[in-house]
Amino acid sequence: MSLITVGTMAFDAIETPFGKTDKIVGGSAVYVAYAASNFVKPVQQISIVGFDFPKEEMEELRNRGVHLDGVEIVKDKKSFFWSGRYHEDMNSRDTLITDLNVLADFDPKVPDSYQGSEFLMLGNLHPKTQLNVIQELRQRPRLIAMDTMNYWMESAMPELRIVLKYVDMLIINDAEARQLTGLFSLVRAAKAILQMGPKYLIIKKGEHGALLFHDDEVFFAPALPLEDVFDPTGAGDTFAGGFMGHLAKSGDISFDNMKRAIIVGSAMASFCVEKFGPTRLKEVTKEEIDARIQQFKNLVSFEMELV
Repeated sequence: MSLITVGTMAFDAIETPFGKTDKIVGGSAVYVAYAASNFVKPVQQISIVGFDFPKEEMEELRNRGVHLDGVEIVKDKKSFFWSGRYHEDMNSRDTLITDLNVLADFDPKVPDSYQGSEFLMLGNLHPKTQLNVIQELRQRPRLIAMDTMNYWMESAMPELRIVLKYVDMLIINDAEARQLTGLFSLVRAAKAILQMGPKYLIIKKGEHGALLFHDDEVFFAPALPLEDVFDPTGAGDTFAGGFMGHLAKSGDISFDNMKRAIIVGSAMASFCVEKFGPTRLKEVTKEEIDARIQQFKNLVSFEMELV
């Protein structure tokens, strides 16, 4: 099984109550790839970088089974750069700088070597860009998942509504679900979103876990209570990478297996927040991942006799 991931490869400058970094590698495709490569190979990356993106970072990804045939390198422009500052609650943040640089001209192409991939993860990009990737695939993947955000709901809603008809799964947070539908109840919002096209919906609730919806079925997965959250940047993309990586590894896209995939994604996201950027994802071992997944199982497992 193989997984295509489309998204940004970038630099971030991050400030949290626990520290700051002036420049660290980030971007949705980077986080997805580092998470997913623990479960499936190859991860087939589609992105764009400038002349300043570190060669050693590319080599690190290759060593993890990430194919970079779909990564365009622009030799006379800088990579995408984002800077943000997190508030004390670590759930809200202020964007300080957004320099699109090479991303302004991003027109992703699907290499021939990627054709026939069974899983596609569309990172948070302009809906028109996401749709272009889908239409470039000669064979439809078994599962297409996408991420989006409030910015596209405000600036490109007509295009977003079109691409939603082409995907199998939407992965967003609770605020985005409410904004997309205008409904406060997440259950009602989920029903409205499923009528827009996706068969499955994941609504992330940060430190409060995640909800999975399909038809009339609902599954809730808690987040692991963590003593310290150092940097939440990329946690959502890491969740998506773990989720899609598990599905691609197993080849099973049943609702029951998606429940397991949510636990895997949540476990990977819990590692991501422990250090700045993707640093922790580069260090994590299979033994640590297995132990963290077991912690999730212990968190929700109980026996109860009904009388």
